[in-house]
Amino acid sequence: MNEVKVKAITGRVVSNKMDKTVSVVVERLVKHPVYGKYVKKSTKFLVHDENNVCNQGDIVTITSCSPISKRKTFKLLEVVEASNK
Repeated sequence: MNEVKVKAITGRVVSNKMDKTVSVVVERLVKHPVYGKYVKKSTKFLVHDENNVCNQGDIVTITSCSPISKRKTFKLLEVVEASNK
């Protein structure tokens, strides 16, 4: 049988102003092909938060899922670290 490997990604919540949706920024280090310096790149994902448990500044783990809307194809797995706000 074909097993689907689910990749979990950790990121920071930057917006929770939508209903059941949070915006999460995932940062990664990429080596520049010519200069060899590591550059910080970021990607913003819209994540489905069914119970509205995330707040701005939280560190969360997300995973991909089937499309929920046009831009929302990730769902919340857990809140790793809650913000102090």
